[in-house]
Amino acid sequence: MQWETVIGLEVHTQLTTQSKIFSGASIAFGAEPNTQACAVDLALPGVLPVLNQGAVERAVKFGLAIGAKLNRVNLFARKNYFYPDLPKGYQISQFELPIVEGGALTIQVPSSESGQAESKTVRLTRAHLEEDAGKSLHEDFHGMTGIDLNRAGTPLLEIVSEPDMRSAKEAVAYAKALHNLVTWIGICDGNMQEGSFRVDANVSVRPKGQQEFGTRREIKNLNSFRFLEQAIDYEVRWQIEQIEDGHKIQQATVLFDPDTGETRMMRTKEEAHDYRYFPDPDLLPVRLDDDLIAQMQGELPELPQAKQARYQQDYLLSAYDAGLLTQSLAHANYFEAALKTLNTDDLTVGAKHVANWMNGELASALNKADLSIAQSPISPDSLAGLLKRSADNTLNARLAKEVFAAMWAGEGEADAIIEARGLKQMSDSGEIEKIIDEVLAANQKSVEEFRAGKDKAFNALVGQVMKASRGKANPAQVNELLKKKLAG
Repeated sequence: MQWETVIGLEVHTQLTTQSKIFSGASIAFGAEPNTQACAVDLALPGVLPVLNQGAVERAVKFGLAIGAKLNRVNLFARKNYFYPDLPKGYQISQFELPIVEGGALTIQVPSSESGQAESKTVRLTRAHLEEDAGKSLHEDFHGMTGIDLNRAGTPLLEIVSEPDMRSAKEAVAYAKALHNLVTWIGICDGNMQEGSFRVDANVSVRPKGQQEFGTRREIKNLNSFRFLEQAIDYEVRWQIEQIEDGHKIQQATVLFDPDTGETRMMRTKEEAHDYRYFPDPDLLPVRLDDDLIAQMQGELPELPQAKQARYQQDYLLSAYDAGLLTQSLAHANYFEAALKTLNTDDLTVGAKHVANWMNGELASALNKADLSIAQSPISPDSLAGLLKRSADNTLNARLAKEVFAAMWAGEGEADAIIEARGLKQMSDSGEIEKIIDEVLAANQKSVEEFRAGKDKAFNALVGQVMKASRGKANPAQVNELLKKKLAG
């Protein structure tokens, strides 16, 4: 039997406010346990929550960015459950009237057949504001659990997708696109190691062609894209094996263990009615006015998809190149800064040149060093300086890569390295002809093979000329002059 995977994601994004959603306590990461939990966070008697306007503004920005409906009146509710790291015995969240409803996100999914990325639109169900819970600490205590309430009350925007994804790769592509968007518009710092962007994956399987969904299991708190893919792939295999062995899938919440690569059940899954939602009596309805929405619309930067389309139209870049250049706001800013410094008359040629180096040599070096584009030791201006020397034929391709490696190692700017190492490309026809004459005299066999119709012999002669010039000869001139000599 052929099976189809059905995936929906719930993503908890920590908002970039300075304080918590209902109190003035700090949300800075890394403080000593329980030093950033005030009376409101601890739910001491007599305290009342006060809504942080910054959290509302960030939620509105997100809704505008995905083309969603903004509920002009939205409500906070109490989600009742008991857990040691939830001091109030309930979580303040939004249920029936969230701040954001609907919307969509277009993603690029690598095709296993063609190798090219294919576009897919994932619908969003909603995005709602809520407070985070505290954290239970198990590893530092023998036979006991510690409770750190620093995170309690941290503002979250929970973003819920429709079950539109059909593979782990699609889920990862969606999560990456969402991560790019929330960091791009500045509502989340996206730091997955610190828990600022956490993914829950709802996974089920069904026979291919069946309309009814299978029973889902929710994989909680995945904090890396690699773990997200591994967890979904394992869960899909596990569910199919269970069904084919005659067992029924039980709706449950599961955890992923990166050490074993397996999921394990934590508890049977609750339904909404188990939480006994009701409107929070301490918080008034949130009312969004036209001025606030207009202000947030005005603060939005050019969005990734719009920028990608502009790069394709203005600079004639491929969808692939434009997609890589807009994978983050930092990438786009680097590209635009380098192109501005390059200051070429032909923007399409200049843009392609910058894109080739950013998506090639620079991306490779960053990956090897495990650095982000923002941490690159080569600035946009420095890269542009190197590309100028490549464009004016001071450097050929091999020498340009040598200079890039020296720049990466901290040896200075391109011009200084070229001068210090004597790497200027040889473009004097007389000098190149002299080397060619010496090479031809020393390689008569290759000359005879070329004249006998063996094209490989020509490449061998070019290689000998480049070797004799220590890689400095202009390759185009070498080819042209060598052909003339051989034809004579």
